[in-house]
Order: sequence, then C-alpha cells, then structure tokens
Amino acid sequence: MAARTDAGASHRPLMSLLPEPAQRLSPHRKLQASRISAMSSCPPLRLLTAFGLVLVALTSCQSKGTPKADHGALPTMERVAINANTCWFKSNDETFRPYRLAPELNSFSGRPRILAVPRNNPEARPALVVQAQGSPARLDAFGPLMDGASGQRIGRDVQRWAGGETGC
Repeated sequence: MAARTDAGASHRPLMSLLPEPAQRLSPHRKLQASRISAMSSCPPLRLLTAFGLVLVALTSCQSKGTPKADHGALPTMERVAINANTCWFKSNDETFRPYRLAPELNSFSGRPRILAVPRNNPEARPALVVQAQGSPARLDAFGPLMDGASGQRIGRDVQRWAGGETGC
C-alpha cells in the first residue's frame, strides 16, 4: 500500500480533523453537526439567506411615514368598534345610554358588524347595525337609531372612523 501524502490528508473525514474532545460527541450532537455542515454547503440555502439579508436591509431603509389605515372590511370595522365603544357607550352618551355594544367582527359571511342592542335584553332586535364588506370596505348602517334624530351624527361618526380618524 502506498504511503499517504499531505495532499491525501485534505480528504479525511470531518470528524478526524476535529480536536480530540469533539470526537467524543454524543450521537445526537454528531447528527446536529452533520446537518449544519450539509445546510451550509447547500447553494439554495445560501441564496435564501442572502435574499433575506437584502430584504431586511431594504425594509429597514423605508421611510417611517404615518401608517395608512387598512381599508378592508375587518380592519375598518375594528376601528369603528373601538371608537364607537369609547365615544358612544363608555362616554355615557344620551343616545346610547339604553344600549350596549355587541361586536360581531368574526363573521364567516365576510360582513363584520357591530350592533347596538338593548342593555337589559341583548338578545332582542338591535337598534343599530353597522356592517362592512369588501376591500375597500363598503359600509352600511341601518336600524331605528338611524331613522331618529341622531342618525346623521351616527353616519358622520362612522364615516370618520372608517377613514382612519379617531376621537369623539
């Protein structure tokens, strides 16, 4: 058998090149080491990593302007529900004093909505329904409260909140 030269030493297994304590790794650690070395030699993984770094760099350089409101049905109704709860129900507004807010935002029909139902009988017919569908959201408000004296104010509030404004 021919004697081994230094050129042949570069083709030795990875484990023989490691220092002595590392050769005594548990089988689990050896498996992890082999997975890591296999992953680092995979060109697509290196490409994905490079792409990820470029993506992070690009997103971190974007301007930090004011966030624009999402105009889909669910985000719109979430904004309306939060503001309606604050401005109409928790503020002890005279128009909404006999009612409570009943949000139904998790709608399988694609029409998230909020209801104003009688405070002492939440299962009764709602006095106000505000719902949205589509993207951009198309809003619809109806019920006895819309026919009353405060219908125009309710409509203005809902439109304002749907557009991204907050406050009463």
